[in-house]
Amino acid sequence: MKAKHLIIAAFAGLYAEKGSSKETLQNRKPYAAGRFYTNNPDELKVNLQELFLKSVQKKNKKTPLAIVAPHAGYVFSGEVAASAYNQIDHGCKFERVFVIGSSHTNSFSGASVYCSGNFETPLGTVEVDLELARQLVTENNILKNYPEAHLHEHSLEVQLPFLQYHLHSDFKIVPVIIGSSTAETAKKLAAIFKPYLNEKNLFVISSDFSHYPDYKDANVADQATAEAIKTNNPAKLIAALESNQKKNISGLVTSLCGWSSVLTLLYMTEKMPDLTVDLIQYKNSGDSLYGDKERVVGYYAISFSHEEAKKQPDELTMSDEDKKYLLNLAHETVKEYILKGITPEIDPTELSDTLKTPYGAFVTLYTNHIIRGCVGRIDANLPLWKVVKLMTVSAVTQNYRFKTIQPDQLNELEIEISVLTPLKRIQSADEFIMGKHGIYMKKENYTGTFLPQVADKTGWTKEEFLGHCAHDKAGIGWKGWKTAELYTYEALIFGDGEEK
Repeated sequence: MKAKHLIIAAFAGLYAEKGSSKETLQNRKPYAAGRFYTNNPDELKVNLQELFLKSVQKKNKKTPLAIVAPHAGYVFSGEVAASAYNQIDHGCKFERVFVIGSSHTNSFSGASVYCSGNFETPLGTVEVDLELARQLVTENNILKNYPEAHLHEHSLEVQLPFLQYHLHSDFKIVPVIIGSSTAETAKKLAAIFKPYLNEKNLFVISSDFSHYPDYKDANVADQATAEAIKTNNPAKLIAALESNQKKNISGLVTSLCGWSSVLTLLYMTEKMPDLTVDLIQYKNSGDSLYGDKERVVGYYAISFSHEEAKKQPDELTMSDEDKKYLLNLAHETVKEYILKGITPEIDPTELSDTLKTPYGAFVTLYTNHIIRGCVGRIDANLPLWKVVKLMTVSAVTQNYRFKTIQPDQLNELEIEISVLTPLKRIQSADEFIMGKHGIYMKKENYTGTFLPQVADKTGWTKEEFLGHCAHDKAGIGWKGWKTAELYTYEALIFGDGEEK
């Protein structure tokens, strides 16, 4: 089997050339039609109508960013698949739908994006976003133009009639087959596709669950796998799959046949704030009239929806009570952490709306007016109270540039908190106002920032301010700010003295 895979992989390499602009277009013809679902268009429409009528109705008011849907024969998994698609509003118009599956027929490095033409089903032609498909292949070595990986692969095709039936607007797809099942491949693919994971696009992850245990064991194993997916933590999914394998469940070949595709999604979503993972419906082939309960395949419908965070106001105001609360929280956090290695327990239900609104913030620690730590986060993806608490701990533990605060210095501790307005992209440094604005610069993977008060404390000119931020903070050289993306923000600054 190993030698066979090597031969297939070598053969695949012959078709993995970059660039396909001169290639003659050739639509991918239906393969699964007549096998996994009927190839009669009228019968297929009736079948889909019945499946959607039986399926679970929409649970989350937000349209999913991604769904996990099974890819078995419709008589076995069609209802569960319809339940996944039912979480999407009929009227949604997507720029494109990324349909991602793990190969059942070919083993090859990386993944294949179909660049040779469109997909055909009994319900008509599904347009492929060929421009983006070819761009992805050209720009990323891990992606290949290997059409043979798609020709006899059912996992993507069986999803398309659901999209054609359910969506009332035209759509384009980006068809991706993953050929190597490794976590490293999943991480690399996630980095490529994550910029497209937003409300403009939909990701369809094609995967069945357990293969061939009996009915009872399948229910237990599949629930463990689904709960791991629900945590939105890739490491927990890997651990759950390994745990199922170690149980030596009779007949179990895999707990998740498209695990590399699901893992790719989790690497994309794991750090997204306010993401809700809903387990919509579970069944296995033993629940079908056509299946037995001795050897079953499991099916789950899962949706990933991004809840809207509370919007930050462009201008920051805060009550004296909220400022006092945050300063007390920071002091208590330093004290508890230094003396006991713990942090205070907080009940957010008792807090004001302002304290529960997501903001970026910095926490600066002083003793005898000497800085002892300064850490913050620009992103407004956590409630303000939580950001202050986390940044206070970081200021204590990650203050490598400063001397560590000792227990006998707690009475001398002074704290300054800077709550930030949203970042605003600027096109020129002329838009940056010294003393009023903080600066945030980004060039490739390098970033750096200076708070507004740095200008007052240093006395630098604007060019010195930008140069020091580029050199000292972002690591892009003294003049690096001239070619970096520049952003400004303002800060509401208050401390143990008074508001600044």
